[in-house]
Amino acid sequence: MRIWLALLAAPSLALLSQSAMYALVTPSCSIQTRVGIHVVALVSLALALLFTLLAAGASVPGIRAAGVGPDHDSADAPTTRHFLAVVATAVGAISSLVIFSMWIAAWVLSPCWS
Repeated sequence: MRIWLALLAAPSLALLSQSAMYALVTPSCSIQTRVGIHVVALVSLALALLFTLLAAGASVPGIRAAGVGPDHDSADAPTTRHFLAVVATAVGAISSLVIFSMWIAAWVLSPCWS
């Protein structure tokens, strides 16, 4: 379960935070505060980082079967799980980077700028 959160939920969270931050632009401009946008970005980033750390914890090194090298085509459960955990960690890290980049834009740009 920890792997799938980073693999599927983290990119979905990045898209959801982009939509929520965009939806909060007009209300933020009307009340002249960016608190709502920053809260959405902070919560999204914290969850994406949590999902990434959970997936990184699932990719324990040294899990390979004995006698299996990098050129061996084995699809046993430990090798597949390790591969999915590494990919999920990378996807979660990229999703966290995307959310952080959108948050930087929220810091720099005014919601009333047009």
